[in-house]
Amino acid sequence: MNLPDERSFNRWFIIISCLVVIVLVLWNTSIFFQRLKEDERAKMNIWAQAQEELSNAPEDADLSLILEILNNNTTIPIIHTDENGEIAYTTNIDPTILEDPERLKEYLEDLKDENEPIAVDLGDNQIQYLYYGNSPALNKLKYYPIGLTLIGFLFIGVVYFFYTTTKNSEQNKLWAGMAKETAHQIGTPLSSLIGWAEILKTEDVNPSYVEEIEKDIDRLKTITERFSKIGSSPNLQQTDIVAATKDSFNYLKTRSSDLIDFSLRAPRQPINVMLNEQLYSWTIENLVKNAIDAMRGKGELMIEIKQDMKQAHIYITDTGKGIDKNKFRLIFEPGQTTKKRGWGLGLSLAKRIIEEYHRGKIKVARSEINKGTTFQISLRKV
Repeated sequence: MNLPDERSFNRWFIIISCLVVIVLVLWNTSIFFQRLKEDERAKMNIWAQAQEELSNAPEDADLSLILEILNNNTTIPIIHTDENGEIAYTTNIDPTILEDPERLKEYLEDLKDENEPIAVDLGDNQIQYLYYGNSPALNKLKYYPIGLTLIGFLFIGVVYFFYTTTKNSEQNKLWAGMAKETAHQIGTPLSSLIGWAEILKTEDVNPSYVEEIEKDIDRLKTITERFSKIGSSPNLQQTDIVAATKDSFNYLKTRSSDLIDFSLRAPRQPINVMLNEQLYSWTIENLVKNAIDAMRGKGELMIEIKQDMKQAHIYITDTGKGIDKNKFRLIFEPGQTTKKRGWGLGLSLAKRIIEEYHRGKIKVARSEINKGTTFQISLRKV
């Protein structure tokens, strides 16, 4: 059995064991509750018999035992009614209920629902009916299974959350390890390319060719640095978000199809935020590439920067196919993609960069099917 299967087995074993324990405890509690209820019924029968003996006893009889039985009940509420249903007298009833005749009648109806009445023969054809309720201890026991069930499910939730968090943590470590390994693997051919570019400068080669090669080498350096930062705490510096966005915009515009109409709206004054510029540019790149894919390589793409008292807001708007509203959150999950190629990590990485590394927010601000989508990034100003 491999490690994931073993952990999955352990998780379900603990959950099922908890459910079994809860069921067994609830079953035993139910049996205990019924036994206590039967015991209280037996006590009430004895109490009713004592009441009959007291009413029918001769004047010179020894009533000490009967009175002890009658006075021994200090917890179970009792209401006696005559044959016509009128209340004769009460025992162990809250004084506030006794003061209100309407509440007393309602309370009597509650007692009728709780237990079957016991007939009391007082002699001379006088029959009273004894209605009684559950004792406070029995009432508390009635709610015990509910509390136990809640505690059990809370424990199951904690176990499930623990295993889910552990799994996500392992996946994050795996992705971070793959990213760092990718950066390491790119580093070797990149060093070779830098050397060849230096050699080409000494040869009779068109300088524009070397310049373009160096641009791509710089691009590879940026990609390597981006991947190497995954899994590590990035260094954030006070940066003008307007200038950083313009740099990313200009880079993407020059390397995209002429069929994409790029536009940028930004304030002239700088807006400073705490930023890792390389990771931020990666986020903008992912969102722009996602927009271009949504437009199938043709349409309008606009980046707009706004601000309020506390935050800077960056909007990336396209005229693509749009997103269903019920998928606004889902698209940021790893592996979610509508493209035939790709792993569906672009938006997931963008969310992690903005929300985990920069403590900002990223979301789908609005979207309409076949009209377009607007993504919003919000970062706190400094």
